[in-house]
Amino acid sequence: MNETAAEDAGKLRTAAALPRTIWALGLTSLFMDFSSEMIHAILPVYLTTTLGLAATELGWIEGLAEATALAVKVVSGRLSDALGRRKSLTLLGYGMAAAVKPIFPLATNIFEVAAARVLDRLGKGLRGAPRDALIADVTAPQQRGAAYGLRQSLDTIGAVIGPLAAVGLMLASGNDAKLVFWAACLPASICVLVLALFVKEPADQRPPAAHAPLLAGFGDLPRAYWMILAFGALLAGARVSEAFLVLRATGQGLALAFAPFVLVAMSLVAALAAYPAGKAIDRWSEKRLLVVASVSLAASEAVLAGAASLTFVFAGLALWGLHIALAQVLFAALVARVAPVHLRATAFGVFGLANAAAVIAGNVMFGALFDYGGEGLAYGVAAAAALAPLALLAWID
Repeated sequence: MNETAAEDAGKLRTAAALPRTIWALGLTSLFMDFSSEMIHAILPVYLTTTLGLAATELGWIEGLAEATALAVKVVSGRLSDALGRRKSLTLLGYGMAAAVKPIFPLATNIFEVAAARVLDRLGKGLRGAPRDALIADVTAPQQRGAAYGLRQSLDTIGAVIGPLAAVGLMLASGNDAKLVFWAACLPASICVLVLALFVKEPADQRPPAAHAPLLAGFGDLPRAYWMILAFGALLAGARVSEAFLVLRATGQGLALAFAPFVLVAMSLVAALAAYPAGKAIDRWSEKRLLVVASVSLAASEAVLAGAASLTFVFAGLALWGLHIALAQVLFAALVARVAPVHLRATAFGVFGLANAAAVIAGNVMFGALFDYGGEGLAYGVAAAAALAPLALLAWID
């Protein structure tokens, strides 16, 4: 075996032997997404039909909730780098998300549901950057795409199981949404136990706190990072909330009890594609993959714009799932590659903050177009916006 072939074989063996911590983090994500998607699968319809929320108001709630998750990443990322700790902040974030789950069935008005949604996403923001940095800390560079892909794949399996469980409970209970919300508390609790007991943080790989002061060091992030951030933020602005996907399907005649199948379809495709996408990231041209990420989102939203039946809605959802699988894994791997080790969690946090601004603007604009110009116009504009980041490819190394 020549030297190049031996090196390639070594990389394949390394990628196959992912650390147990990656599997534990993947299972943690699986149980939390199981819980969250049980709720999220029926929450948009519950809010708009039971509580009388308008699409524009839903856009504000979803935008604020997701933006909260993304924006707080910069705080948790800076703290993680400054303290030299990953697991404690990750545990705090997952614990907060689990603790607020009972608010959903106990809520009696829109404001309480909105508060629960925002607090749930706050927990997501707290855990995101430290968890993603921990994955990079415990993996070799040549296996990071596979590691992020595996975690994302397990996460998305939870996103498939959750809505299926919601459908079963809705059918069995006569559309009792609050029963679904209560049931979602159990997998959230299991998630916290898995994280607490089985995720190990390697002390010898923690970044020194002295090298990551809380309010300084952003200038050390390289130009390549900022170009990746700009591309990701533009793409995030074109990727509207999943809540609107649910409304698109129910608007084409999908029954309320089967609304969770919207997320099931999308998540099943994403779960199957995430790990292969991670492997591809370890081997293929990054620019080519960025093109695929943009084009797949544009194609999905173009299909949804013209969808005149549930068949086309679900075709658009399948393309959406392919996009999610690639984009989430790709940007995690890219940030991990270009960020300095002592600013790794910070880099994930700042990336999340930039996405936050794009997400809230995109959701609010989409909600307004949805209300005043119709679904076709809203998705058509989003499809065009998804291609805008391609203008940055010439400046990405």
